Amino acid sequence: MKKHLISFLILSFIIQSSHAQFVKEKSISAQIGFVSSMAFNSAEDTSNNGFFTQGELILKLTSWAELRPYAGLVWTGTQGYDFDGNPTYEKSETKALMLGGKARLRAPIPWFAPYIELGAGTSIGKFDTFTLFTDIEKGGIIPHIPISFGVELGKRNNVDLGLAFYSQPTVEQMVGIFAFGLSFPIK
Repeated sequence: MKKHLISFLILSFIIQSSHAQFVKEKSISAQIGFVSSMAFNSAEDTSNNGFFTQGELILKLTSWAELRPYAGLVWTGTQGYDFDGNPTYEKSETKALMLGGKARLRAPIPWFAPYIELGAGTSIGKFDTFTLFTDIEKGGIIPHIPISFGVELGKRNNVDLGLAFYSQPTVEQMVGIFAFGLSFPIK
């Protein structure tokens, strides 16, 4: 796993420091949102809510394709209730820094541009999944797979509303996020 993190950091540095012609435009994006962590196997459909924030470097390749290295923070805690508000002993907590990269495909339409993203990354932090079927308490570095979809709004598509899902199979959790973001061009 450390090899993947080092490879990602080296690749990010090379992309950032190079002035390659395939990158048409660079921007930064700041996102904030509501997060819910859920166990893969739960008898009581437990969900733990929390806070999400993320920053991305946007490398625009074409009007419809972008690369997005990211760093973010996911923080969920145990509320002790399931989706229906009933008390439960099950929990699915994530307190982690998330690093990775995503590729975004989008419809290049001003004012309303739907998109889909897929990527790979690593989560660094503390993870706790306790259900009838699972008992995992882990700290450290684990892989995750981000999948997102949403819409970019505005004349320059600089307002982002989206749903993101980070699958963390090592700790048998899924993190779901509703996020709002703004992007700003950089030179």
